[in-house]
Amino acid sequence: MATSPVAHSPVGIPKSRVRQLMAASIGNVVEWYDWYAYTALATVFSVQVFPKDAGGLVPLLSTYGVFAVGFFMRPLGGLLVGAFADRFGRKAAMTFTIVLMGGGSLLVGVTPTYEAVGLLAPVLLTLARLIQGLSVGGEFAAATTFLVESAPSGRRGLFSSFQYVSTTIGQLLALGLSALLAANLDKADLSSYGWRIPFIVGAVLSLVGLWIRKGADETSAVAEEIQRGEAKRPRLFEFLVGYPKEAATIVGITIAGTVAYYTWTTFLPTYAQITVNFDVAESLEIGTISLFFFMVLQPLLGMLSDRVGRKPMLITFGAAFVILPVPLLSTLGNSFGSLLLVQLIGMVFLGCFTSISAAVNSELFPTRVRAAGAGFPYSLTVAIFGGTAPLIGTALKDAGNVEVFPYYMSALALISTLVYIFVLKETKDQPLR
Repeated sequence: MATSPVAHSPVGIPKSRVRQLMAASIGNVVEWYDWYAYTALATVFSVQVFPKDAGGLVPLLSTYGVFAVGFFMRPLGGLLVGAFADRFGRKAAMTFTIVLMGGGSLLVGVTPTYEAVGLLAPVLLTLARLIQGLSVGGEFAAATTFLVESAPSGRRGLFSSFQYVSTTIGQLLALGLSALLAANLDKADLSSYGWRIPFIVGAVLSLVGLWIRKGADETSAVAEEIQRGEAKRPRLFEFLVGYPKEAATIVGITIAGTVAYYTWTTFLPTYAQITVNFDVAESLEIGTISLFFFMVLQPLLGMLSDRVGRKPMLITFGAAFVILPVPLLSTLGNSFGSLLLVQLIGMVFLGCFTSISAAVNSELFPTRVRAAGAGFPYSLTVAIFGGTAPLIGTALKDAGNVEVFPYYMSALALISTLVYIFVLKETKDQPLR
């Protein structure tokens, strides 16, 4: 990718690279805004789409079950869209994913109630989440490789951090709008039509993301060689046949990170609601504050990894989440300060993983299979462990064993920590393969 040696932004990043960051990040904002709007309002619309007479936490469990189904489309998205990105370029793949997400968001927004159409309501909701899951899995595969390949030497950690900067901006927008609606609409209005507004907005934002991504530059020279007929197309599972150790390493790296991430950034407000009867609107406000703090941390920790390396950061994260979940979640109380403190402490250590996840995964594979190689095992692990975290936590509460959930998190963190210490090699000073 050609860049001007003299045209620089105030922070020392060439303007062309700033445009690359914007193309990946703004599209990613739209993707994740839609994804998190679902979770933020799950307790509100669950009784609209699923039968009310089921009782207890069954409607919420059903809603999180659909949430988990969407996650299980992510590996397929990581595989198919990742292979597409390796063959036809990152830019084309990112255009495809933003269109998919906009369509899925619109479908959620117009899904009728169970009372109006019966079983068709949860069927349509499930279809929408399948579309969004495919999109998000493909988005990670294409956008993360795009970000890391756009980075100058010694800045891959910094550029990698924008994966979760943009993800968090999307989540902040979703939670902020949800909190605004919860604060200004009464429960009847929020339940009847208010929950639909964020999804309609998401569909409109996807058009903005599509327009911005059209101005991006391709980063994969291999994909361009394939299009010119100068190189063979990679086979669908070439990354797995040629680099099985690298694929398995990504699974080990991701297990702890995905459970910690979806618990602390997505499920914790709901966890507080169902365990200590925390107020819905107040929990969303706390989530918004915590996520802003989390977003600011990302580039700082990404730059730190460019200095000290990836391994020390990951080991710090893993050790913290072996130790902290049990004391933090067991002391969670029904007060603003209690939930805020628990979220902030967890996010400091979580940032040691999220800020460099894209860089670590991308640095393990060569350009030819990087998108599929990084995207599929990551998305598969997220589907198995991240997507099911809210469902497992809610099911344990429904069974009267909610205190088991933090031990579950710590056990998975221990697995990943062993991978960080004994399997992962330092990659910060190595050129991209």
